[in-house]
Amino acid sequence: MNVYGGIKGRILRLLRVPPEPPDPGGAPGSLLVFRAAPNFYRYLLLRWLLRQSIALWGAFAGLAAFHGFVAEEVGIPWLATLLYISEIAGIGLVLVQTAFSYLMVRLDYELRWYKVTDRSLRIREGIWSVREMTMTFANIQNISVSRGPLQRLLGIADVEVQSAGGGGGGGKNSRGTAVQMHRGLFRGVDNAEEIRDRLRDRLRSYRDSGLGDTPAPPVPEPSTDHEPAGELAGVLTELLAEARGLRIAAEASGGGSG
Repeated sequence: MNVYGGIKGRILRLLRVPPEPPDPGGAPGSLLVFRAAPNFYRYLLLRWLLRQSIALWGAFAGLAAFHGFVAEEVGIPWLATLLYISEIAGIGLVLVQTAFSYLMVRLDYELRWYKVTDRSLRIREGIWSVREMTMTFANIQNISVSRGPLQRLLGIADVEVQSAGGGGGGGKNSRGTAVQMHRGLFRGVDNAEEIRDRLRDRLRSYRDSGLGDTPAPPVPEPSTDHEPAGELAGVLTELLAEARGLRIAAEASGGGSG
């Protein structure tokens, strides 16, 4: 194992961060796993370099001023030596902080996971504070792609998924009532349109299959009890027989009188 791998393993054990989140619920074989693009790592590095340059400039400017104060104002030899040691220690802390913050940037890139099944999706990111979000297709309202100028330059984008029921931005339903939206991001992917289309296909398939819908009430089966109909048929038969008998009697009576 290389040095980085050993340090990474120790940090993950110390912070109790699992190397990979569990799969979201779904049918076997439906899992898709997406990761942030290599250019997203470069994007994070550019942001880190900007912040670090400002911090290092401030730190070394302060150390230079401190060095000038020690050299010109302090006349006690042992105190000057102690201050010089403090200055060296300060430089060492700055260098350690730089190396540690770089390691955090790399881990932040490597520990991003975007998992999708036929029923739900799971997003996990973060090191110190791990943020894990699960959304079901039953609640997803919108899927879109967004990118800023630097992201366009690097060929990456974010896929934004919004679902009803969470905190964050709001929307309105068909009745005009405010609806709280839950927002998840597939950050820094280089195939954003493909991911968006796949999510939309799965959302469409989920809705077409009727998953999550309330089952329709059972249709009552036709009654197989025919007793009332049988009784009615018997009554009609008797009436028909009586009518026939009366007709015959009337005909016979008429013939006798002639």
